[in-house]
Amino acid sequence: MHGTEEASAWVRRWAHLVPAQGMVLDVACGHGRHTRFFALRGCRVTCVDRDAQAIEPLRTIAEVVEADIEGSPWPFASPFAARTFDAVVVTNYLWRPLLPAIVACVAPSGVLIYETFMMGNEKFGKPSRPDFLLRPGELLGACSSLDVTAFEQGLLSNPDRAVQRIAAVGKSRGSTPLESPFPGEKSS
Repeated sequence: MHGTEEASAWVRRWAHLVPAQGMVLDVACGHGRHTRFFALRGCRVTCVDRDAQAIEPLRTIAEVVEADIEGSPWPFASPFAARTFDAVVVTNYLWRPLLPAIVACVAPSGVLIYETFMMGNEKFGKPSRPDFLLRPGELLGACSSLDVTAFEQGLLSNPDRAVQRIAAVGKSRGSTPLESPFPGEKSS
C-alpha cells in the first residue's frame, strides 16, 4: 500500500541531523512515507503534494498543503520572507524552477535531504525524460548556499536506477556529526 513503504535509506541515514521536534517540510510527499517517518520521530511535519486523495490521510499527523507546486506559486514564500524549516526532504522529484525555493526553505541551521533520479536512469525505465533527470553534479550547484555534508551520484540496484543525492546544512550550523551507515563503525 502506498505510504507504508519504508523511508528512503538516504533519508534514514541523515535523519539524525533533524532535531527532535524539528519542523520538517516533505516536498512532493505523495502518500507520505517520509511524512510518517518524521512524525513518528516526534517532528512537526508539513507535507505538500498536488494529489488531494493521497495526502488526505496525513492530516492527522501533519500540516497538509495541497498545491500544484509546478503550476502555482510556491506556497512557502511570502512577499517578506520564505517560510523556513529545520529539515526539507525531497525524494524522487525534480522540477528545476523550484530548486532555489526549496533550498531557501532550509533554516540557517537546518538540513536539506534530497534524493532523485539523474541522467542514466533512462536505461532502467521511468523517469526517462531529461527534464526529470539531474545532470552530473547538478544538486551540488543548486546547494551552493549550503554546506554539503554528503553527496553521491551513480547507480543503485534493487531496483536498478541512476540517482543523485545530497545532505546539506545551513551555513550557521557549524560542524555536522557523521553517523556511519555501517553497523559497528563509530563516527569521529
